[in-house]
Amino acid sequence: MVKKVLMAAAVMCLLFPTFAFAAEPSATTLDMGLNTIWLMLAFILVFLMQGGFILLETGSTRMKNAGHVAGKTIFTVGLGALVFWALGYGLIYGPNSNAFIATGNFFFSPAYTATEGFPEGIDFLFQAAFALISLTIAFGGFAERAKLSAYVIFTVLFLTLVYPVIAHWIWGGGWLTGHKQDFAGSTVVHLTGAMAALAATILLKPRIGRFNKDGTPNELQGHNQVFTALGVLLLWVGWFGFNAGSTLGVGDGFLGYVGFTTMLATGAGAAAALFITWLATGKADITTTLNGTLAGLVAITASCAFVEPWAAVVIGLVAGLLVYGSMKMFEKLKIDDPIYALSVHGTVGVWGTLANGIFAAPELVAQTGVGEAGLIYTGSFSQLWVQFYGVVISGLFAFAVSFIILAIMKAVMGLRVTEEQEIIGLDLSEHGAYGYPEQMVSASNPANTANALGKSSTAGI
Repeated sequence: MVKKVLMAAAVMCLLFPTFAFAAEPSATTLDMGLNTIWLMLAFILVFLMQGGFILLETGSTRMKNAGHVAGKTIFTVGLGALVFWALGYGLIYGPNSNAFIATGNFFFSPAYTATEGFPEGIDFLFQAAFALISLTIAFGGFAERAKLSAYVIFTVLFLTLVYPVIAHWIWGGGWLTGHKQDFAGSTVVHLTGAMAALAATILLKPRIGRFNKDGTPNELQGHNQVFTALGVLLLWVGWFGFNAGSTLGVGDGFLGYVGFTTMLATGAGAAAALFITWLATGKADITTTLNGTLAGLVAITASCAFVEPWAAVVIGLVAGLLVYGSMKMFEKLKIDDPIYALSVHGTVGVWGTLANGIFAAPELVAQTGVGEAGLIYTGSFSQLWVQFYGVVISGLFAFAVSFIILAIMKAVMGLRVTEEQEIIGLDLSEHGAYGYPEQMVSASNPANTANALGKSSTAGI
């Protein structure tokens, strides 16, 4: 009986082969599936960069603020995701678009599935992750002295009035789209966040104890360089989603080339920063080396799809040198930048953007379809000029709008915690508990707090 059943099944398979095998997916369906998987993975990598920022910022600040730094990052990312869903995404990519801004698709509701490309929901996630990175960079200028309420209000306003405008200009169909080369966001993400951080740093003024009355600086060292180094490594890994993910598909494998140039520039940035401090001070400074690594990443973000390998190395080397000089410059200007956001994301964001106007290779420009080849290939300043006025106008807009927002907030509600709260630490004053309760428990004693207020050295805890 069993043999007869098997024979009958074999005959049916021969007569009707489609009974035996599932229908093979079409090339379009397969491509869409692969693109969907890749973009979802890229989103996860970019979103996990927030973990890198938590470790970086926590390690670079003092123990008494560790829990605050970690907690406010999670909260603002959550709030920011809602704001971007309600307004931000539509202001960048909405169907009613002009040179300045878009509208429509507010409270975005994507289609459940897609027939080509990749699902709208994944595109939203990927774009949201970029916006939230820019927001986190901006908050580097708030570190160790801003009220929690300032983070809440600025999250809403930055993701409606600042970031979406610049993202629309360059990526969303605005006046710079198709002209200014910024593949993954040296300007859109990094410079925008850094200019907001600059506005905050100016209005909040330096942390207690950062500068003496005569203007000489005091080093308020972060409490954990291991955290900082691990944070940089996590950011480095996540950056492959940031840059290579911006190909938005697997296609011909171009994402591999983008990842390749990213790796080269990052290594060059780390090496340049280490050697410049070694030569200048006789010591290979760890903080500067870590910032040089991030500088290489920021610089190549705009040009990872436009430049040849040797140019990627040059871009990273210059970034590593620039970040060292920029850190010294801001310190001399008495601008307190605890996370070095202004140097890593601001100064180097400008360099990374301008580098395209010099090094963009003709074949790669043709591959991406944006702008023209750079100066060394064409002898023309045309693309460098586009990069220059694009980065200047974008940076000025981000700074001016952020400054106006924060100045109004300062006048209405205040931005900075009190002197007593800052000395105690934001963990206790804003959240009621320390991130390191065993180590910091003595500081919660009122008698110790009173003593701390009378000793300037305590400001360095």
